[in-house]
Amino acid sequence: MEPLFTIPIAPLGAHPGGQIVCTSPKPAVYLLTFSSPPDNRLTTPFCRALLSALDVIEFGGYKPGVVITTSAIPKFYSNGLDLEHAIATDGFWALLYEVWYRFLTYPMPTLSLINGHAFAGGLMLATAHDYRLAPSPKGLLCLNELLFGAPLKPAMAALFRTKLSPLTYRTVVLEARRFTAQEAVEHGIVDGIARSAPEVTPLDDALAFIEQRGLVDKAKTGVYGTLKAEMYKDLLAILRGPGLEVEEARFDATQRAEDERKEFGRVWFEQWSKENKAKL
Repeated sequence: MEPLFTIPIAPLGAHPGGQIVCTSPKPAVYLLTFSSPPDNRLTTPFCRALLSALDVIEFGGYKPGVVITTSAIPKFYSNGLDLEHAIATDGFWALLYEVWYRFLTYPMPTLSLINGHAFAGGLMLATAHDYRLAPSPKGLLCLNELLFGAPLKPAMAALFRTKLSPLTYRTVVLEARRFTAQEAVEHGIVDGIARSAPEVTPLDDALAFIEQRGLVDKAKTGVYGTLKAEMYKDLLAILRGPGLEVEEARFDATQRAEDERKEFGRVWFEQWSKENKAKL
């Protein structure tokens, strides 16, 4: 397929940069294939490039249709954030949430064609799409913040609360389970499976999914994005402006209160141990 356009991903530190290539495997179906070695980390340049690609499709005179995102790196859809970069970069969280906001309100159906591992922020990116297909036979989905001791920020928790059932949310967040494609379907994390086999490609399954759901025609009337924005209004309020500021302040206050509780508990236990030393 000849590219419709290409958006460069600028290098950043240990990340050599890459590109997002847009092709059209079928009329009004726009495939955004990103490649940012080694594992498609969601850096500032990656997020900006993805926003630009979405803008080109919307404002570049292309016929309304469906947007698919996938990876040119077979092993990884995305391995999440570069956490060190995210913490050290002013404005990064707002930029990341703007990417989610764009997908959550995009005026066309969006499909995340997960063709490799989607961990942490990679799973968040996929979850912001309207639909998701999980990879088979290889590739796992996991929210592994629990395993490396990173709390979910309010916007992150809200994204999964909105998109997942309470029981699945518990399994995803509090167990950090690694889901196979079939398990992800059973838990409602994804809408189907994208196979890699001699007779079929993940893109074949994605195109079949779009055909079965009649998604190409959904954006024609011009209200698709408006309907989505109203559907997700509570989540969207947390991703931008005053709502984001209020939630971040609440989260920070909760963390400070928890730190104080733990310190008080340590002091209390020391005192209790001294007073009861003779009895122990």
